[in-house]
Amino acid sequence: MSDVSFHDMQGSDDPSWDQAFAILIQLRDNLTREELWTVMDEGTPQGLRFTAMFDGQTCVAIAGWRLFANTHLMRVLYVDDLCVDASRRSQHYGHLFIDELRRRAIELGAHAIDLDSGVQRFAAHRFYMDNDFHISSHHFRSDL
Repeated sequence: MSDVSFHDMQGSDDPSWDQAFAILIQLRDNLTREELWTVMDEGTPQGLRFTAMFDGQTCVAIAGWRLFANTHLMRVLYVDDLCVDASRRSQHYGHLFIDELRRRAIELGAHAIDLDSGVQRFAAHRFYMDNDFHISSHHFRSDL
């Protein structure tokens, strides 16, 4: 971790997607680029953005996130996706990315960072707990 930087992706034609997409599909393994562009077309007006983390010239992690308001916390930074390249896990990159998201949340006036994590992702749960997240609610879904 000599030269870590964060790059806010600028649409589907951003050249950083060449590396970042390969990391994102480690989390969302059924996602195609075409589906991602569709999500971005609809999600960008809703505040969805993607930030890639680079160590030198190599993308090592990516996060999809958005700022939104609700009646419980007012302004919240919600993390849709956070994935560190599998070959780079347990090397402190995830912690640095959480710190960056926390910095942005404070700068943007958010009162919390929220995210959902699949119930089967035990290693991810330990990671979030180690980074001062707690289980604050249960997430329910009704598939249509």
